[in-house]
Amino acid sequence: MQFADILPQLWPSLIWPLIRLIFFISVGLLVANFIESLNWTSKIAALSRPLIRLGNLSETAGASFSMALFSGVSANTMLSEAYEKKTIVKKELILSNLFNSLPTYFLHLPTVFFITAPLIKGAAIIYVGLTFGAAIFRTVSIVILSRFLLPAVEHPKTQQAETETQKNTMINWKGALEKSWKRFKKRIRKIIHYTVPIYILIFIMHRVGIFDALEAGMADYLSFLPWLTPQSMGIITLHIAAEFTAGLAVAGALLQEGSMDYREVVLALLVGNILSSPVRAIRHQFPYYAGIFQPRMAAELIVYSQIFRVGSLMLMGGIYFVFTL
Repeated sequence: MQFADILPQLWPSLIWPLIRLIFFISVGLLVANFIESLNWTSKIAALSRPLIRLGNLSETAGASFSMALFSGVSANTMLSEAYEKKTIVKKELILSNLFNSLPTYFLHLPTVFFITAPLIKGAAIIYVGLTFGAAIFRTVSIVILSRFLLPAVEHPKTQQAETETQKNTMINWKGALEKSWKRFKKRIRKIIHYTVPIYILIFIMHRVGIFDALEAGMADYLSFLPWLTPQSMGIITLHIAAEFTAGLAVAGALLQEGSMDYREVVLALLVGNILSSPVRAIRHQFPYYAGIFQPRMAAELIVYSQIFRVGSLMLMGGIYFVFTL
């Protein structure tokens, strides 16, 4: 088979998604570099200053937290750049990445809500509310942990910071752009060097069925949750083996028929979310994380993130389960 015959098959599933991934990483990298070249980090961090002061986090962590409301790539690039320059230590890098859980959740909240609401109606408010509560819990937990694990940071007074920011706005925009572009060219080579082969490897693993086998194996071992109804098993299996919307579609149909109530649907979706999360993190998150951070560091960040995410969802699910008995 010639390359011309293979290309139409690879374009929609590998080449185009990879091009999009590199494009969004590039945009995020440029934005992060430009903000740093203009010395706007302190100004952006002002949005989260009460939290970063409480958690002994740096201005870089605050700026990353604020940027995560708009771009997760830019937020992580800020942290990666600061870590490579040794302006933050590994411990703060991990905590800052976990700290971004809440703004990252807000970034995806509209999509999640407007997908769930038409399908499962009132149960969407409960489900989204529980996942939102889990995101708040993760952020508060990280602030408390950071308070004890990180040394106190001396932040500039607000008035002083504003004065410095006003001075920095006088910077040469052309010079900032040139500096950003120079740093971008150096960094993008490294990102492509790691991201492209890892993305292709994940693609091959998916095509040969490794991820399908993992997901099917997880779906087969749901008997350890005896309180789940048979209808719930179908929702969870589709949530794990297919996509989130597949489980939602089944849940909506079962609600419509009266076969399940809101409580059963919400618990089934939470279980499906918890069980599918680690595999999807490896498949979708690791390739771009490995481009922004070193692959080993990327793996560590994903592991810590999944531990906190799964733990917080289990906590919220447990609370909901007990209070709705």
